[in-house]
Amino acid sequence: MKPFMDEDFLLSTETARRLYHQYAAPMPILDYHCHINPREIAQDRKFDNITQVWLGGDHYKWRLMRSNGIAEDFITGRAPDKEKFQKWAETLEKAIGNPLYHWSHLELKRYFGYTGCLNRETAGEVWELCNEKLKEDGMSVRNLIRQSRVTLLCTTDDPVDSLEWHEKIAEDPAFTVQVLPAWRPDKAMHLEKPEFLEYLTTLSRVSGIEIETFADLKEALRLRMDFFAAHGCRVSDHALDYVMYTPASDSEAEAIFARRLKGELPTQQEILKFQTAFLIFVGREYHARNWVMQLHFGCKRDNHSLAYRALGPDTGYDCINNYTPSSQMADLLNALTLTDQLPKTILYSLNPNDNASIGSILGCFQDAGARGKIQQGSAWWFNDHKAGMTEQMISLANLGLLSNFVGMLTDSRSFLSYTRHEYFRRILCELIGGWVENGEYPADERALKEIIQGISYNNALDYFGFSV
Repeated sequence: MKPFMDEDFLLSTETARRLYHQYAAPMPILDYHCHINPREIAQDRKFDNITQVWLGGDHYKWRLMRSNGIAEDFITGRAPDKEKFQKWAETLEKAIGNPLYHWSHLELKRYFGYTGCLNRETAGEVWELCNEKLKEDGMSVRNLIRQSRVTLLCTTDDPVDSLEWHEKIAEDPAFTVQVLPAWRPDKAMHLEKPEFLEYLTTLSRVSGIEIETFADLKEALRLRMDFFAAHGCRVSDHALDYVMYTPASDSEAEAIFARRLKGELPTQQEILKFQTAFLIFVGREYHARNWVMQLHFGCKRDNHSLAYRALGPDTGYDCINNYTPSSQMADLLNALTLTDQLPKTILYSLNPNDNASIGSILGCFQDAGARGKIQQGSAWWFNDHKAGMTEQMISLANLGLLSNFVGMLTDSRSFLSYTRHEYFRRILCELIGGWVENGEYPADERALKEIIQGISYNNALDYFGFSV
C-alpha cells in the first residue's frame, strides 16, 4: 500500500515519476486566468487565520459543507472563524474521492509543512499550526505568490475598472511577478440584466463617450480596450450560459439596443441576436490587438432563488447546463473567419459531454500562422478533478494535438490554489507515462521533455505572447 500523498502521489509508473520529478515539477507557473484581487497583492495582505485564506469566497468548499448538513452560519454567516474551520475539518474527512481532499492537503503540506490529515480530531492542532505560520512575513500575499514560483498572473477585470491596483503593483520594483488585467465585459453584453442601464452610465463616465447607440457602446469599449492594453492586457474572458449563434444586421442590433435604452426588456430572440453581435464585435477587436479570447460556457447559474436573494452570485448554487454547443460555436467562429478576424480562442465547457464536440471544432479553425490557435481549455470547475482532467486530455489527444495544450490555470480566488498546478502536472505525467509504459508512445526523452514542459508552462508563454 502506498503512503498517503507521498512524493510519488498519483504517479504509478517509473516513467510517470521521472517525467514529473525531472520535467514537470521544476517548471514555474503562469496563471493566465484567476479571480485574485489585485488590491490584496498591491497591499501585500497578511491573513489573520486559515479560515480567511481557505473559506472566504471559496464556493467549492461551501457546497461541500452544505452537502454535509452544515448550517449556513458556519459557511457564509457570522460564526467565529475557528468554528467555521472546525466544521470544514469535519466535512473534509468525509470527502473521499473529492479533489478538495487532495487540494487541501497539498496546500497544508506545501505552505504550512503539515503532513498529517485534517479531520475533526486534528482541527485544533492544524488551526494553531497554520495561524502561527501565517504570522510570518513569508506568508504575505506577495510571498505566497513568490514561493509558488509564479512568473505572471492575469486577474479578471471589468471594462470600467480603473486598474489602479495594477498600476501600483507595476510601479513597485520590489515585486517582479507580473500582474496583468484580463478583460471581462460580461456586464456590457447582458442587456437583459436589470442593472444594464446603470452599468452603461458608469461606462459612459469612465470612457468619456455618451452611450446612446450600440455604435457608441462599441466606441466606449474600444477606448477601454486601449486603456487595458496600455496596462499589459493580452487576454479576454467571457462567461456565457451557452452559445446560440443568432446573426443580426447592424440595424437590427441598433434597434434592440435602442429599445433597451427606453426601458423595454428584450425578448429571448433579441437577447441572442444582441449577444451574437456583441461577440462578433469584440472578437474582431481582439484579433486586431492580438488578444486571446476565452469563452467559458455551459453553466446554469444561481439555481437556488432564495439563496441567491440572500447571498448573491458565485456562492455555490450553479450547475452544469446540458447544452451541446458544437454547431452554434462553429458558426460563431466561422463568422469571424469569414473576414479573417478570428482571434486566438480558448473554449471551455462546464459540461464534460462537450469534450469531443470541442475537440472536433478545434480542427476546423486552426491556422498555419499560430500553433494551436484554437484551444480546448483545461477541465473547468466541476471537472477539475482527476477523472475530469484525464478525460479532457484524452479527448484532446484523440482529436487534436495534446502536445500544444496551454495547460492548467487556477480560476481561483485563493492565494494557496497554486498547488492545483502540481495536482494537474502529476495527472498529466501519470497519463503520458502510462502511454509510454504501455508501448503507445516511444520512450523518446527529448520529445517527452518538450511535451511535459510545454504543457506545464512553455506553451502558455508562447501562446499568449507574454514576456517574463
